[in-house]
Amino acid sequence: MEIKGKLIIIGGAVDKGSFTEKDLDQNAPKNLNFFEEGILKRIIEESKHKKLSRIEVITTASSIPREIGPEYVKAFNHLDAKNVGVLYIEKREQACEPEVIERIKNADIVMFTGGDQLRLTSILGGTEMHTIILNKYKNEDFIYAGTSAGAAAASNSMIYQGSSSEALLKGEVKITSGLALIDHVIIDTHFVKRGRIGRLFQAVVSNPKILGIGLGEDTGLLITNGKQMEAIGSGLVILVDGREIKDTNLTEVSLGQPISINHLVTHVMSNHDTFDLDTFKMKIHSSQYV
Repeated sequence: MEIKGKLIIIGGAVDKGSFTEKDLDQNAPKNLNFFEEGILKRIIEESKHKKLSRIEVITTASSIPREIGPEYVKAFNHLDAKNVGVLYIEKREQACEPEVIERIKNADIVMFTGGDQLRLTSILGGTEMHTIILNKYKNEDFIYAGTSAGAAAASNSMIYQGSSSEALLKGEVKITSGLALIDHVIIDTHFVKRGRIGRLFQAVVSNPKILGIGLGEDTGLLITNGKQMEAIGSGLVILVDGREIKDTNLTEVSLGQPISINHLVTHVMSNHDTFDLDTFKMKIHSSQYV
């Protein structure tokens, strides 16, 4: 079945581009570099009604939702998108309230903030709100956008814990079920700054059918039809393809021991590069060989 909605997953923001900057209004050009490269603007442009689209910001993953929510509203307002609301959902029963359900049904975009992806999935997973979002994504001109935790939770398999420095020790990376908007991938965020390549290696070697996606800060992927991926933003997207792995010691070593992997394929994407999840072919936008 062809997916009619769009998925926009973002690796998170560096400090300079944080939406919690106290002087955001006074120094917008400096502080809003998070979407200077077009990430939030692209979300608006890809939506059904552009600047008139109804946007619902969902702060469930955040430990400071009352601070984060209004900053996203300001950020969208700076791009002339004024039809923005915030849903503060902190308990599972809130995800089934009639007002919440009605707002999700009327939304053209849902924007999931950063925080703790396990908090996000444990509160929203399996609720009526979750079901509506999945149905809208599959059947309507609808956008699921998520940054950091909101991005990590978008896939069927989700990394929720794991040390960056010890990620290639067996058992260090913890994986559970995500919100299941996209299958056969696993997503990690803040990828470059926090050195999380090892986390993705372990996730992929444990199931080579899954494509590992590592999103750098200020960087995202626009996924259309559930398969066409385009890199957006100023940084890097790292893809880890385990289908051609030739050997590993994964099942032979004890917990806490180093993992060996032979022939793990990686790709590096930057702004406007594309990757097809059906063919596993990448196209570099500004190739030196064209």
